[in-house]
Amino acid sequence: MSTLKVGDKAPAFSTQAVGGTYGTGTQVNLSDLLGQAVVLYFYPKDDTPGCTTQACGIRDEWQSIKTTGAHLFGVSIDSEKSHEKFIAKFDLPFPLLSDNGKSIVSAYGVWVEKSMYGKKYMGTERTSFVIDNKGRIAAIFPKVKPAEHLGLVMKALKELEN
Repeated sequence: MSTLKVGDKAPAFSTQAVGGTYGTGTQVNLSDLLGQAVVLYFYPKDDTPGCTTQACGIRDEWQSIKTTGAHLFGVSIDSEKSHEKFIAKFDLPFPLLSDNGKSIVSAYGVWVEKSMYGKKYMGTERTSFVIDNKGRIAAIFPKVKPAEHLGLVMKALKELEN
């Protein structure tokens, strides 16, 4: 697992997207999105407190995000079925990517050892990547706080416009 830096080429991926304009499941390839900004926000688990706060913050500002022209995807290792339930429960207008094979979280370096109550386990680190229209990483927000996430992403997207 390598550590990605701003300016690096974003790792390619191909996986199922659920929700938003992708409906109940459509293949998404990063290469198909070249020419447009992309936001990948990695989160640990559907329908948990922090992940719900983060997703609902995006939902509430969805119109502002759309005006940037960027494609935004939430990414977790949850199944497509779990994503469908999460989207329906909180009326999320954007797509979620299912990475149950852990290939995307591994490629982006966010599948890490975590610790809770003294117990170590592997999990997804809450991190967001903003990818420019040439497929290069323009910004990385590691261990981002759910309530601060959207402001950081919007600032990075505005900087891409300039």
